[in-house]
Amino acid sequence: MLELLEKAVMTTIGVAAITQKKAEELAAEMKERFKLSEDEGKNLVDRIQAIANDSREKVKEMAEVEVKKVVDRLGLVPREEFDQLVKRIQELESRSAN
Repeated sequence: MLELLEKAVMTTIGVAAITQKKAEELAAEMKERFKLSEDEGKNLVDRIQAIANDSREKVKEMAEVEVKKVVDRLGLVPREEFDQLVKRIQELESRSAN
């Protein structure tokens, strides 16, 4: 029953956006409504947070992949490569000035 409840809660609240405080409030409400023990309530909060953290990480990874695709498609140079080119130009200019 707790597993089914957990799935319903996750679908309803939008896992990626849940905060620790919101998870605790939700667990307290579920604990009262479904007569969960203290341990069951704590386990529910822990599971909600673990799922939320995992979801945030997956969203972040997906966003990074998509941004990289757009950058590549537009032909933009990454900052690190740009900085290396600037340094190389400065070195060449120093040599030619001497």
